[in-house]
Amino acid sequence: MSDHLNVHLETCDWVLADGATGTNLFNMGLSAGEAPEFWNVERPNDIRKLYQDSVDAGSDLFLTNSFGGNASRLKLHDGQGRVRELNRASAEIGRDVADGAGRPVIVAGSVGPTGEIMEPLGTLSYADAVEMFHEQAEGLKEGGVDLLWVETISAPDEYRAAAEAAAKAGMPWCGTMSFDTAGRTMMGVTSADMVKLVQSLDEPPAAFGANCGVGASDLLRTVLGFAAFDQALPLIAKGNAGIPKYVDGQIHYDGTPNLMADYAALARDAGATIIGGCCGTTPEHLRLMREALETRPKGERPTLEEIAERLGGFSSVDDGSSQVAPAARTRRRRRR
Repeated sequence: MSDHLNVHLETCDWVLADGATGTNLFNMGLSAGEAPEFWNVERPNDIRKLYQDSVDAGSDLFLTNSFGGNASRLKLHDGQGRVRELNRASAEIGRDVADGAGRPVIVAGSVGPTGEIMEPLGTLSYADAVEMFHEQAEGLKEGGVDLLWVETISAPDEYRAAAEAAAKAGMPWCGTMSFDTAGRTMMGVTSADMVKLVQSLDEPPAAFGANCGVGASDLLRTVLGFAAFDQALPLIAKGNAGIPKYVDGQIHYDGTPNLMADYAALARDAGATIIGGCCGTTPEHLRLMREALETRPKGERPTLEEIAERLGGFSSVDDGSSQVAPAARTRRRRRR
């Protein structure tokens, strides 16, 4: 299967990815603790709408509803025997939406972490992790995805296992980690560590970067960390729409569409090529993000001070790589 992402990047300077999956499904009625992947067969029209809304908002690439579609996570819902079925269904719906878009749209098969801790700290062996990811990859491949999208990984060995699984499935892939602990992943990986990890892989990704984490400012600080290294792969920025707030019994993200438009332009200027949103990012955010990328001229690489000025301060003083942030989150302010 050809790598449609590389073909797209031959003619475009940037790719607009999609926004949140979970946030938008919760808005459709998904209950806390419910497995979203079951909706691929139980409520396919809602999944179709999830994908279609992203395409209509201008996304060039969207992720399938398969983030938790591995055997380990589905076992929590007695669905470990349905991995191929649920992943295939998520991809088939996505393939149909993309093929009917009237323009090139990339279907990326979402592959999230197993939810287990790998050896020696935990009980999950490297071989078992590869097998879990491979099983999921084959289901997504059968359903027609253009590439695999490994996301929200925190451990280097789990990232390596996903890379090996993609190779076994014969699929191109992209891979992001989540830097949510003072600029590091939960397992202590810094932006510099990730660059070295990607460069060491026998089967490197088509693109790599960061997703989720704390907020847009922190994520761009990580992107700047990637961009500081001499490497040729496209960078991914897929940040949350602001910071989560607990309001009236529900989680809301405080990043407005205008703030995310600023984020999109800054992400491009920081060196990211594939730009999207994560938690809290709705089609309304995506529309303004695309408008910003299309209409705002490319600028110089932003400084940490400029990012804090536009998007708000950072959640930690340091990102784990001896960079010092100019402002604390409590001094957050908006440009618009």
